[in-house]
Amino acid sequence: MAKDGTNRGGARIGAGAKKKPLADKIAEGNPGKRTLTVINFDDRAADLEGQAMPKPSKMLSAVQKDGKALVAEDIYKETWEWLAERGCASLVSPQLLERYAMSVARWIQCEEAVTEFGFLAKHPTTGSAIQSPYVAMSQNFMSQTNRLWMEIYQIVKENCATEYNGVTPMDDTMERLLRARKGS
Repeated sequence: MAKDGTNRGGARIGAGAKKKPLADKIAEGNPGKRTLTVINFDDRAADLEGQAMPKPSKMLSAVQKDGKALVAEDIYKETWEWLAERGCASLVSPQLLERYAMSVARWIQCEEAVTEFGFLAKHPTTGSAIQSPYVAMSQNFMSQTNRLWMEIYQIVKENCATEYNGVTPMDDTMERLLRARKGS
């Protein structure tokens, strides 16, 4: 507490040592000697029950101003299915998945606008050429998408006993973006 009676300072969010992935802890022999939570499905695979995918909110499939449907709901479903295959769907909040899906959809939308209108725009007062606002928006959405994906992937990484090296939904996002440019 400060001299003026207000609570300030203290630990900041995200400060301190980052959590080690479970696979690393196991490989090093659990140096901290704390009990590890290991999700292992090999010995009790017959007892598993499927979990229904949380219903995505309606805003993920809203029709946009240009008349096209937003692809965020498809991205939400693909990402949830990817997480479910790895047994981590219950560890990631539906709100985080919705934010990720919406961010990817907006990024694709901005990239489509850059493809349609080009990299340059006309300045409203001087009339000279300037960078298209869609380029900056696309960069912001791409950065946000990467941050959200790393947050999701970190949850998967911290809760898997083995390292994952396969295809991810983020890889499919780039493929979706390239297909959108072709018009298919």
